[in-house]
Amino acid sequence: MAKKKLLAHKLFSTMVSLLLHGRRPLSRAATATGNAAPPPPHPCQLVHHNASPPTEKLADQQTTLVVDVDTALLRSGDLLPYFMLVALEAGGFLRGLLLLLLYPLVCCVSRGVAMKLMAAVAFCGLRASRFRAGRAVLPKWFMEDVAAEGFEAVRAAGRRVCVTGMPRVMVEGFLREYLEAEAVVGREMKVLWGFYTGLMQEEEEEDEQQVVMATEEEKNIVVAFSGSMEFLKHPLSRSCKDIYVVSSEEKSKWRPLPRDKYPKPMVFHDGRLAFRPTAAYTAAMFAWLPFGAALGAARLAVALTVPYKYSTPILAATGMSWRLKGERPPLPSGGRGQLFVCNHRTLIDPVYVSVALDRQVRAVSYSLSRLSELISPIGRTVRLTRDRDSDGQVMARLLDRGDLVVVCPEGTTCREPYLLRFSPLFAELSDDVVPVGIAVETSMFYATTAGGLKCFDPLYYMVNPRMCYTVQFLDKVDTSPVRDRAAPSTDMANLVQRKMGDALGYGCTMLTRKDKYLMLAGNDGIVRTDDKSQSASAAATAAGKKKKKSTEKNN
Repeated sequence: MAKKKLLAHKLFSTMVSLLLHGRRPLSRAATATGNAAPPPPHPCQLVHHNASPPTEKLADQQTTLVVDVDTALLRSGDLLPYFMLVALEAGGFLRGLLLLLLYPLVCCVSRGVAMKLMAAVAFCGLRASRFRAGRAVLPKWFMEDVAAEGFEAVRAAGRRVCVTGMPRVMVEGFLREYLEAEAVVGREMKVLWGFYTGLMQEEEEEDEQQVVMATEEEKNIVVAFSGSMEFLKHPLSRSCKDIYVVSSEEKSKWRPLPRDKYPKPMVFHDGRLAFRPTAAYTAAMFAWLPFGAALGAARLAVALTVPYKYSTPILAATGMSWRLKGERPPLPSGGRGQLFVCNHRTLIDPVYVSVALDRQVRAVSYSLSRLSELISPIGRTVRLTRDRDSDGQVMARLLDRGDLVVVCPEGTTCREPYLLRFSPLFAELSDDVVPVGIAVETSMFYATTAGGLKCFDPLYYMVNPRMCYTVQFLDKVDTSPVRDRAAPSTDMANLVQRKMGDALGYGCTMLTRKDKYLMLAGNDGIVRTDDKSQSASAAATAAGKKKKKSTEKNN
C-alpha cells in the first residue's frame, strides 16, 4: 500500500511539473526525450555568445551560413501567429478558435511539444493539394517579423541554409523566394489519402547529411547563426566551425526590416486577416465577431436605404468613414458622359466614387457575384466579357447615353501600395478621362480575396470595427491623341498610371491580374459564374476573333 501511494505521489508531481514548467525533472528519461540541457560544443567548434556573424566573413563565397530561422531571423520568437494564420485562412474560424482555446496548454509544454500540438490543430484534415497559405499568405507576415540585423547577416552570406522547427510547407516558399535559400531543413507534414494528418515527420537526417556532405565536399567554411543554445542539439551544428548565438537582450533591440530594404517588392498576398493574429488579438477578434456581424448588418441597411447626405454621418459614427481629398471635378451637364479611371482596392470602389460625386455612376466589371450585386447601393453593374471589341462597344454606349462610367483598368485588386499595369482600352473610349486615386484602411479584415469566396468581400468590409476610404480626384487627362491615332493607347495608360502613382505615393509595376492569380491561387483569375454567362463570353470572344481575322484578310 505504501509503495502504491509513493508511486501515485511521483506520478502526480511529475504531471504538475510537466504542466507548470513544460518539462520533467532532469533524469535519464528526460535526457532521452530531448529535454536535457544542450550538449557542450565539439572541441573543433567555437561558440560566440551575444554576437552576430561578421558580414566580412560571410561575404566569402567559400562560407556557408546555417541560420536558425525561428530564433535568429524572426524578431518576435512567437510562432503561434503563423499557425493561427494557417488555421484561420486554410481551415476556418472554428479551427482557429480551437487553437486559441488550446493556447494555455501550448504555453505549458516544451517548445517541441507545442510545435507538434499547433501543427496538429492547424493542419489536420486540410487537403494537401489545395494548401497555398505558405506561398500566398504567410510571406507577408514573415517579412514584417524579420529583423533588420538578422537579415543583413543572411543577405551577406554567399550560400544560405535555413533551419526551422516549423513545417517546411509553411516557410519554404518564403525562404527560397525572398531569402534565396539554397536549402531548407525542416520537417514535413504527413499526408494520407491526399489530406494532412496533422502529424509531423521526424527530422530527416538523410537530407541534413546531404547538406553536410555537400559543404564538406566543396570545402566550405560553415558558420551557424542562432538565437538559442538549443541549436547545438541539431545535427547540422556538427558541421559548423563557428556558431554565433545572440542573446534575448540583444534581440529585444533589433529593428524590423524597412519595406524599402525588402529583397523584392511585396506586391501580392492573400488572406482575410489584416492584423498579426497573436493570442490577444485573436481573442479580441472572436469577441468582436458577434457584435461586428450585427453592426455590419445595420451599416448595410443604412447604406441601402438612406440617401448619401444623411447616411455618411450616420455610418461615420459607427466607424465606417470616408474622406474626400481635393475637390470634386466639374461634371458634364449634357451630351456625352464622363469616364472615371480609378485604381482597384475593393469591389466597392465605385460606390465611394458615387458617394464622393453625390451622383449615381455606372460601374463596369469583369466578374461580380450575385450577392455583391444585390447589396450594391448604386444599382446593377455592367458586366464585361474580356473581349476587347465588345467591351469597348459596351462602355462607349454608356458614355454616349451621358452616364458617369467608373472603370478599374488594373483588372483586379491590389492591397499593397502598388499599381498594377493599366489596360489601355479606356484611353480609346473618350477624349478625356478623370483619374481617381483610391486608398483604403481597415483594422481587422481585408475586403478582397484571391483564393476564397469573393461574394463575402463586401460583408468582410462591413464587419470591420473601423475603416476609411479616401477618394482623390485628379486633373483631367487629355486622351484625344489616342483617338486621333497620334499616340499609342499603351503610352497613355502608362501616363495615367504614373500620375495616379505619384498622387497616392504608390509604386507602378507592369504586373497583371494573371500574375497575381497564378501566384496566389494557381489559376488565371477568370471567374465563371454559370454556364450561360460562360458560353456567352466564349461566343463573344470567338466572334471578336473571327471579325479580327476577316479584317486582317481584307487589309
